[in-house]
Amino acid sequence: MSIRIGNAPCSWGVEFPNDPRNPSWQSVLKDCAAAGYKGIELGPVGFMPEDPAVLGEALAEHDLELIGGVVFRAYHDPAQWDDVLDGTHRTCKALVAHGAKHLVLIDSISERRAPTAGRAAEAEQMDKAEWTAFRDRLAESARIGTEEYGLTVGIHAHAAGFMDFEPELERLLNEVDEKILKICFDTGHHSYAGFDPVAFMKRYIDRISYMHFKDIDPKVKAEVIANRTGFYDACGQGIFCNLGDGDVDFPAVRQLLLDSGFEGWCTVEQDCDPLLDPDPVSDAKVNREYLESIGFT
Repeated sequence: MSIRIGNAPCSWGVEFPNDPRNPSWQSVLKDCAAAGYKGIELGPVGFMPEDPAVLGEALAEHDLELIGGVVFRAYHDPAQWDDVLDGTHRTCKALVAHGAKHLVLIDSISERRAPTAGRAAEAEQMDKAEWTAFRDRLAESARIGTEEYGLTVGIHAHAAGFMDFEPELERLLNEVDEKILKICFDTGHHSYAGFDPVAFMKRYIDRISYMHFKDIDPKVKAEVIANRTGFYDACGQGIFCNLGDGDVDFPAVRQLLLDSGFEGWCTVEQDCDPLLDPDPVSDAKVNREYLESIGFT
């Protein structure tokens, strides 16, 4: 099975490029390599150097391959379209410069959706016109990534955004050409949303181009949903636990990938608060060791 396991800066609490709580990009690369990984995501564009020479030298120093990058911006807000385009082009340029393959699109957290993360039946829905414009903005980012930069683009459902619950994801997949938009499937966010990750994978395995591995602590999930806890507060409370300790059936995930002939990278993402996680390196090592224990190499 030609599957490689990488990690991402969000496992060190890096969600936004200029957050003063962030560790240094140099320490994230060093820690990722020390934890035994050979690949890493870009993180939010601007966190790592956008000068290809500088980042290329650092990746080589730590024997790391750049896997992909995420555009985590407000696709739901038409007033933010210039910002979305900025993130799309800058991320694409960074990925191409280092031979990375995967561009991931995520609608960022919306104030309208934050209170109903994990509550599909209560979540506010877009009307037809708003949905159409939202879909078209996602499709345009996907077109840019595929046609202008030669990348593989995947949509990623995310708690507290407008691309969160399974019906929304399926609607988008039905309305946007598979030639420009595939799936970056995140096991943890799918569980957080209240749906079965393995069942979804069985239906859509042929469209999944890239995987994010997260696990969900079911006790914390129940508490944060009941209390309407915000997404980042939920991260601080440990909703994303170490792989194998939560409700995602990773042996079944592995078997589905194996049976489908999936090849490429699967990236561990254990979103955390950088000030509350005392030892992200140990978590990264434990996650890698767990995946090895169930047959990933």
